[in-house]
Amino acid sequence: MGELRLPYTPRVVGEKTAFNALRREDFERFNPGILGLGDISREGTAVEALAAIYDLEGFTAFCGQDDSDLFVHDFLAQFLAWLFAQTAQSFTHEKNDEEVLVWGRLPFFAKFLGDGVLFLWDTNPPDDRLRGPRLMGGMVLGLLKTCLDYQRDFLPRARKKFAAPPARLRCGVARGRVLSVGDGQDFIGPCINLASRLQKLPPLSFAVSAKGFDAEKALHPDDVGHFAAKQVRVRGLKTPQLVYVLADEARRLTAAEREEFQDP
Repeated sequence: MGELRLPYTPRVVGEKTAFNALRREDFERFNPGILGLGDISREGTAVEALAAIYDLEGFTAFCGQDDSDLFVHDFLAQFLAWLFAQTAQSFTHEKNDEEVLVWGRLPFFAKFLGDGVLFLWDTNPPDDRLRGPRLMGGMVLGLLKTCLDYQRDFLPRARKKFAAPPARLRCGVARGRVLSVGDGQDFIGPCINLASRLQKLPPLSFAVSAKGFDAEKALHPDDVGHFAAKQVRVRGLKTPQLVYVLADEARRLTAAEREEFQDP
């Protein structure tokens, strides 16, 4: 998370061997402190959370175009501004000049991942009225809306300014316990790893782990039909995972892909 630019001085030892020299105090600046995590030895705080990882599909190829330094930063600035505004809008019920009413809560943690963003929501808030399956359902629908609006809203505008921008915004979602690291500047937990793997399930764009999420209880009956339960093997995990995917995407799977996504 940090950058370390040290003042090197060329040194030649003997006839051919070249080195870079650093003052001792500069050399010792290379330590875990550059990660910006604070006191890593501090005992972490556990939080029951929902992890969502957004990923820009095709971002590596987008950055691989000639003279990418002339447009990548501009694209990221516009995308991140849109993503945070869209996420906030998805959880907004109504607002006026003085306050905003939101469904549940906004993410308590966000992290830029290079080609995407990690969001964490607290699923065990102090107020019991803000808990329950319907809150989880609202979160999942909000995340899905953001993915769909990327293609409906952001992508058409991006194509007018950038050549071949990332075509889809993928998302993986999972519940579980996360643990703070250092001074709360980062979090670790199996659900974060699972969400990362779910957003990479080809050829899908949206997948939600069924652990702690029952679609029939969390979603309105009109919305349940938009999802299909599938059993799939996830890289790095020994047992198959039950996940909810978009029903439309499940119907478009090829015969070979259906072998990977089995009906439970």
